[in-house]
This record gives sequence, structure tokens and C-alpha cells, in this order.
Amino acid sequence: MVRVAVGIEYDGSAYAGWQAQPSVPTLQPVFERALGRIAAEPVSLTCAGRTDAGVHALGQVAHFDTHAARSLRGWVLGANSELPRDVSVAWAMPVPGHFHARYCAEARTYRYLISNRLARPALLAERAAWIHRPLDHERMHAAAQSLLGEHDFSAFRAADCQAKSPVRRMERIGVERLGELVVVEATANAFLHHMMRNIAGLLMSIGRGDNPVEFASEVLATRDRTRNAATAPAAGLYLLSVRYPAAFALPPPRRAAVFAPDRL
Repeated sequence: MVRVAVGIEYDGSAYAGWQAQPSVPTLQPVFERALGRIAAEPVSLTCAGRTDAGVHALGQVAHFDTHAARSLRGWVLGANSELPRDVSVAWAMPVPGHFHARYCAEARTYRYLISNRLARPALLAERAAWIHRPLDHERMHAAAQSLLGEHDFSAFRAADCQAKSPVRRMERIGVERLGELVVVEATANAFLHHMMRNIAGLLMSIGRGDNPVEFASEVLATRDRTRNAATAPAAGLYLLSVRYPAAFALPPPRRAAVFAPDRL
């Protein structure tokens, strides 16, 4: 029995999230079926972060155990020959038996894209949020800095969040304008359910001028979700990368563009 880690990409528009559910299309069984065919045995995948319906990924990571002996090229090309066009295995490599895609992760990075123009976008309809009112990205960036460090992020978690603790450590967060796109990117040790979308929703309310820059720190201090702004749409959210200890020697995160030059 060997443990294999895989890097995964997907457009989440057609799926009801990662986790397998009855009667709705989800990503986990799609990848398990494809990898299982290559392994010629059932495969059970554990991922770094169970993304919600409509959320995308460029750098999702998962692992599975198998008796099958395949080359890394064989896992990638074989799985992709079995997968639909909107999902892909980017890489595969053997890992030690104690590697765990979720629990060994040191940090996750999410990117949120906002199409900020008068006209509703067509090509980005399911891949970015749309705000027709002008957004002040500099105000958004200034507000976001109050979220840096270790905090109780209760005001940014979904009502049905099952995390045992609301405390998370935000390593980096920034907001930048790239033409008609406003890009929010954040790195934390972990994210609560809907945390990044709630951060994006709050920052958009500040960027529109509906709330002052200080609103972010005020909401954080309340630890009360009802005091926050509305949750931003799922379409704009991307799991960009997952960081692991160097000892595992996983491929470095792909810093490819997601409808925006990678300048953050």
C-alpha cells in the first residue's frame, strides 16, 4: 500500500462543492472514479479543503492510498483521460504514510475576483463576482490589514460552521486593482466555513463607500456574524494554493493567472 498526493484543478461552476452528496454532482466522486479506474481498485480521496458549491480551485491537494503501482505520469495522464474537461489532475507524487492533505497543511491561500464595471460580464459570469458600482481598492486594502494576525473570526464564519475553534491566523491579505478586476488574496493557517467570502463581502461594502475603513476592525471585534456585511457570491472564489512542510517536497504552488496577472 502506498500513499499518493495529487494536485487538483477545477472549475466549480457545475458542482455542488467538493464533498460527495446524494443526488447532486460533486467533485470528490468525479476524481475518485477517475483515479479508481487507473488504479483498478476503489480510491478514497481526502482533500486539503472542502470547497463549497460554485467555488473553483487552482491548487487543491488531496491524497489516497492504493495497492496499484503506476508512474507519476501514468496517474496524471490516465486520470485526466477519464475526467471531464472542467476538472484536472495537475501532478501526482508518492508521499510518506503520515502525510495528510488536510492536517499536514501549514497554510491555505484563497483569491477572490470581482469584475468591477458597469456592464455585466459574460465570460466571467461564473468565475467572478460582479459589482457595477465603483470600488475603491485602496480603502479595501487598508481595511483588510486589520484582519492580520491571530483573531477570533466568529464574525466571519457561517452559521453552520462546524470548526471547533473560530481562532485563525491571517498571515497575509491584500487588495489590488488590475484593470476592471479587483483582486482580494489572503493566506491563513486555515479558513472557517464561508470565511473568505464573508471577508470579501465586508471589503466590497467598504470599497463601495457603504461602510468606513474602520468597519472591518469593528466587525472583527464584535465576534457577531449578524454585524457583518452580506456573504459574497461563490463564483469569485478560488483555492489558489496549499502550503506544506518542505520535508514533503511537494511541487511548488502554481502561480498561474486566474483571469488576472499574478502580481500579488
